[in-house]
Amino acid sequence: MLKVIVCDSYEEMSKEGAKVIADQLKAKADSVLGLATGSTPVGMYKCLQEMNKAGEISFKDVTSYNLDEYYPLAPTHDQSYRYFMNANLFDHVDIDKSRTHVPNGLAKDPAEEGKAYDEAVAAAGGIDVQVLGVGQNGHIGFNEPEEELYAGTHLTNLTDNTIEANARFFASKEDVPTQAITMGLATIMQAKKILVLASGANKHAVVKKMVEDDRITTQIPCTVLKAHKDVILVCDKAAYNG
Repeated sequence: MLKVIVCDSYEEMSKEGAKVIADQLKAKADSVLGLATGSTPVGMYKCLQEMNKAGEISFKDVTSYNLDEYYPLAPTHDQSYRYFMNANLFDHVDIDKSRTHVPNGLAKDPAEEGKAYDEAVAAAGGIDVQVLGVGQNGHIGFNEPEEELYAGTHLTNLTDNTIEANARFFASKEDVPTQAITMGLATIMQAKKILVLASGANKHAVVKKMVEDDRITTQIPCTVLKAHKDVILVCDKAAYNG
Protein backbone atom coordinates (compact mmCIF):
# COMPACT_ATOMS: atom_id res chain seq x y z
CA MET A 1 0.00 0.00 0.00
CA LEU A 2 1.35 3.38 -1.06
CA LYS A 3 0.67 6.45 1.07
CA VAL A 4 1.55 9.78 -0.55
CA ILE A 5 2.41 12.98 1.36
CA VAL A 6 2.79 16.04 -0.87
CA CYS A 7 4.70 18.95 0.67
CA ASP A 8 4.98 22.59 -0.36
CA SER A 9 8.78 22.60 -0.39
CA TYR A 10 11.96 20.56 -0.05
CA GLU A 11 12.29 21.78 3.53
CA GLU A 12 8.81 20.54 4.43
CA MET A 13 9.52 17.23 2.68
CA SER A 14 12.68 16.86 4.76
CA LYS A 15 10.77 17.50 8.00
CA GLU A 16 8.03 15.02 7.08
CA GLY A 17 10.61 12.37 6.24
CA ALA A 18 12.39 13.00 9.55
CA LYS A 19 9.08 12.54 11.39
CA VAL A 20 8.72 9.04 9.92
CA ILE A 21 12.19 8.09 11.18
CA ALA A 22 11.66 9.80 14.54
CA ASP A 23 8.36 7.98 15.11
CA GLN A 24 10.11 4.70 14.37
CA LEU A 25 12.90 5.41 16.88
CA LYS A 26 10.42 6.47 19.55
CA ALA A 27 8.47 3.23 19.04
CA LYS A 28 11.56 1.01 18.85
CA ALA A 29 14.84 2.41 20.21
CA ASP A 30 16.92 -0.41 18.70
CA SER A 31 15.51 -0.03 15.20
CA VAL A 32 17.41 -1.23 12.14
CA LEU A 33 17.46 1.57 9.57
CA GLY A 34 18.20 1.23 5.87
CA LEU A 35 19.78 4.50 4.77
CA ALA A 36 20.25 6.25 1.45
CA THR A 37 22.68 8.83 0.09
CA GLY A 38 22.43 11.47 -2.62
CA SER A 39 21.24 15.07 -2.37
CA THR A 40 17.58 14.30 -1.60
CA PRO A 41 17.90 12.97 1.99
CA VAL A 42 20.46 15.57 3.13
CA GLY A 43 17.75 17.88 4.49
CA MET A 44 16.09 15.02 6.35
CA TYR A 45 19.41 14.06 7.94
CA LYS A 46 19.86 17.66 9.12
CA CYS A 47 16.40 17.57 10.70
CA LEU A 48 17.30 14.32 12.47
CA GLN A 49 20.51 15.90 13.76
CA GLU A 50 18.49 18.76 15.23
CA MET A 51 15.98 16.39 16.84
CA ASN A 52 18.83 14.38 18.33
CA LYS A 53 20.53 17.48 19.74
CA ALA A 54 17.20 18.59 21.24
CA GLY A 55 16.88 15.25 22.99
CA GLU A 56 13.76 14.25 21.06
CA ILE A 57 15.31 11.10 19.62
CA SER A 58 18.37 8.92 20.19
CA PHE A 59 20.41 6.77 17.84
CA LYS A 60 22.47 5.06 20.54
CA ASP A 61 20.80 1.65 20.06
CA VAL A 62 20.26 1.96 16.30
CA THR A 63 21.83 -0.32 13.70
CA SER A 64 22.04 0.91 10.10
CA TYR A 65 22.67 -0.58 6.67
CA ASN A 66 23.26 1.65 3.69
CA LEU A 67 21.84 0.87 0.27
CA ASP A 68 25.01 1.05 -1.75
CA GLU A 69 28.60 2.14 -2.30
CA TYR A 70 30.61 3.09 -5.37
CA TYR A 71 33.03 0.43 -6.60
CA PRO A 72 35.99 0.50 -6.36
CA LEU A 73 36.11 3.41 -3.93
CA ALA A 74 37.78 3.60 -0.50
CA PRO A 75 35.61 4.63 2.47
CA THR A 76 37.99 7.55 3.06
CA HIS A 77 37.35 9.00 -0.42
CA ASP A 78 35.34 12.20 -0.09
CA GLN A 79 32.76 10.94 -2.59
CA SER A 80 32.31 7.53 -0.99
CA TYR A 81 28.97 6.87 0.64
CA ARG A 82 30.64 5.98 3.93
CA TYR A 83 32.20 9.45 3.91
CA PHE A 84 28.81 10.96 2.99
CA MET A 85 27.01 9.24 5.86
CA ASN A 86 29.65 10.29 8.39
CA ALA A 87 29.54 13.90 7.20
CA ASN A 88 25.75 14.18 6.92
CA LEU A 89 24.56 12.13 9.88
CA PHE A 90 26.82 9.78 11.84
CA ASP A 91 29.36 12.39 12.99
CA HIS A 92 26.56 14.55 14.40
CA VAL A 93 24.34 12.12 16.34
CA ASP A 94 24.80 9.64 19.20
CA ILE A 95 25.09 6.58 16.99
CA ASP A 96 27.63 3.80 17.59
CA LYS A 97 29.60 3.81 14.32
CA SER A 98 30.51 0.14 14.79
CA ARG A 99 26.80 -0.56 14.21
CA THR A 100 26.66 1.43 10.96
CA HIS A 101 27.25 -0.57 7.79
CA VAL A 102 28.04 0.42 4.22
CA PRO A 103 28.99 -2.09 1.50
CA ASN A 104 32.75 -2.42 1.11
CA GLY A 105 33.68 -0.48 -2.00
CA LEU A 106 37.09 -2.20 -2.07
CA ALA A 107 35.82 -5.78 -1.66
CA LYS A 108 38.06 -8.25 -3.52
CA ASP A 109 35.03 -10.45 -4.22
CA PRO A 110 31.91 -8.29 -4.68
CA ALA A 111 29.67 -11.36 -4.96
CA GLU A 112 30.81 -12.60 -1.56
CA GLU A 113 30.49 -9.09 -0.14
CA GLY A 114 26.88 -8.95 -1.34
CA LYS A 115 26.02 -12.33 0.12
CA ALA A 116 27.60 -11.47 3.48
CA TYR A 117 25.81 -8.08 3.52
CA ASP A 118 22.40 -9.68 3.02
CA GLU A 119 23.16 -12.27 5.69
CA ALA A 120 24.10 -9.49 8.12
CA VAL A 121 20.83 -7.64 7.45
CA ALA A 122 18.87 -10.84 8.07
CA ALA A 123 20.85 -11.61 11.25
CA ALA A 124 20.00 -8.12 12.55
CA GLY A 125 16.33 -8.98 12.25
CA GLY A 126 15.73 -7.22 8.95
CA ILE A 127 15.30 -3.53 8.21
CA ASP A 128 12.53 -1.68 10.05
CA VAL A 129 12.47 1.40 7.81
CA GLN A 130 14.28 1.60 4.47
CA VAL A 131 14.94 5.11 3.15
CA LEU A 132 15.01 5.44 -0.64
CA GLY A 133 15.57 8.21 -3.09
CA VAL A 134 14.49 7.67 -6.67
CA GLY A 135 16.57 8.37 -9.76
CA GLN A 136 15.33 10.26 -12.82
CA ASN A 137 15.32 6.90 -14.60
CA GLY A 138 13.45 5.23 -11.75
CA HIS A 139 16.39 3.49 -10.14
CA ILE A 140 16.27 2.70 -6.43
CA GLY A 141 19.61 2.09 -4.80
CA PHE A 142 21.67 1.44 -7.92
CA ASN A 143 19.15 -1.00 -9.39
CA GLU A 144 19.17 0.49 -12.86
CA PRO A 145 16.59 -0.13 -15.63
CA GLU A 146 17.34 -3.58 -17.10
CA GLU A 147 15.58 -6.55 -18.68
CA GLU A 148 16.43 -8.53 -15.54
CA LEU A 149 17.12 -7.30 -12.00
CA TYR A 150 18.96 -8.87 -9.07
CA ALA A 151 17.27 -9.97 -5.86
CA GLY A 152 20.26 -9.68 -3.51
CA THR A 153 23.10 -7.24 -2.93
CA HIS A 154 25.38 -7.27 -5.96
CA LEU A 155 27.87 -5.43 -8.17
CA THR A 156 26.16 -3.43 -10.90
CA ASN A 157 27.09 -1.18 -13.81
CA LEU A 158 25.80 2.39 -13.69
CA THR A 159 23.89 3.82 -16.64
CA ASP A 160 25.01 6.96 -18.46
CA ASN A 161 21.94 8.73 -17.02
CA THR A 162 23.05 7.98 -13.46
CA ILE A 163 26.69 8.85 -14.16
CA GLU A 164 25.57 12.19 -15.66
CA ALA A 165 23.34 12.88 -12.64
CA ASN A 166 26.18 12.17 -10.19
CA ALA A 167 28.91 13.97 -12.14
CA ARG A 168 28.11 17.22 -10.28
CA PHE A 169 29.66 15.69 -7.16
CA PHE A 170 32.96 14.91 -8.89
CA ALA A 171 35.63 16.99 -10.62
CA SER A 172 34.47 15.62 -13.97
CA LYS A 173 32.16 12.99 -15.44
CA GLU A 174 35.21 10.83 -16.11
CA ASP A 175 35.90 10.66 -12.35
CA VAL A 176 32.51 9.10 -11.55
CA PRO A 177 32.83 5.36 -10.84
CA THR A 178 31.00 3.25 -13.41
CA GLN A 179 30.07 0.49 -10.95
CA ALA A 180 28.58 0.17 -7.48
CA ILE A 181 27.66 -2.48 -4.93
CA THR A 182 23.95 -2.15 -4.21
CA MET A 183 21.19 -3.87 -2.32
CA GLY A 184 18.98 -5.79 -4.71
CA LEU A 185 15.22 -5.50 -4.95
CA ALA A 186 14.43 -8.46 -2.69
CA THR A 187 16.64 -7.04 0.07
CA ILE A 188 14.89 -3.67 -0.25
CA MET A 189 11.41 -5.16 -0.43
CA GLN A 190 11.95 -7.23 2.72
CA ALA A 191 12.06 -4.04 4.80
CA LYS A 192 9.04 -3.70 7.07
CA LYS A 193 8.40 -0.10 5.97
CA ILE A 194 9.79 1.91 3.06
CA LEU A 195 10.16 5.70 3.03
CA VAL A 196 10.65 7.20 -0.44
CA LEU A 197 11.78 10.81 -0.80
CA ALA A 198 11.41 12.68 -4.10
CA SER A 199 12.10 16.33 -4.82
CA GLY A 200 12.11 18.46 -7.95
CA ALA A 201 10.30 18.55 -11.29
CA ASN A 202 12.90 16.22 -12.82
CA LYS A 203 11.45 13.42 -10.65
CA HIS A 204 7.84 14.02 -11.73
CA ALA A 205 7.79 11.42 -14.52
CA VAL A 206 8.87 8.57 -12.26
CA VAL A 207 6.71 9.74 -9.36
CA LYS A 208 3.71 9.71 -11.71
CA LYS A 209 4.59 6.14 -12.76
CA MET A 210 4.73 5.10 -9.11
CA VAL A 211 1.47 6.78 -8.11
CA GLU A 212 -0.81 6.60 -11.15
CA ASP A 213 0.33 3.65 -13.28
CA ASP A 214 -0.76 0.20 -12.09
CA ARG A 215 2.00 -1.57 -14.00
CA ILE A 216 5.32 -2.85 -12.64
CA THR A 217 8.32 -2.88 -14.97
CA THR A 218 12.02 -3.58 -14.57
CA GLN A 219 12.58 -0.64 -16.92
CA ILE A 220 11.40 1.64 -14.08
CA PRO A 221 12.64 -0.21 -10.99
CA CYS A 222 10.81 1.99 -8.47
CA THR A 223 7.49 0.64 -9.78
CA VAL A 224 8.17 -2.61 -7.90
CA LEU A 225 7.42 -0.70 -4.69
CA LYS A 226 3.72 -0.99 -5.56
CA ALA A 227 4.00 -4.61 -4.42
CA HIS A 228 5.10 -3.64 -0.88
CA LYS A 229 2.52 -3.48 1.92
CA ASP A 230 3.80 -0.30 3.62
CA VAL A 231 5.37 2.46 1.51
CA ILE A 232 5.28 6.18 2.30
CA LEU A 233 6.17 8.53 -0.55
CA VAL A 234 7.05 12.00 0.70
CA CYS A 235 7.57 14.47 -2.13
CA ASP A 236 7.39 18.17 -2.85
CA LYS A 237 4.86 19.75 -5.21
CA ALA A 238 7.40 20.00 -8.01
CA ALA A 239 7.95 16.22 -7.99
CA TYR A 240 4.24 15.52 -7.69
CA ASN A 241 2.85 18.04 -10.17
CA GLY A 242 5.79 18.52 -12.51
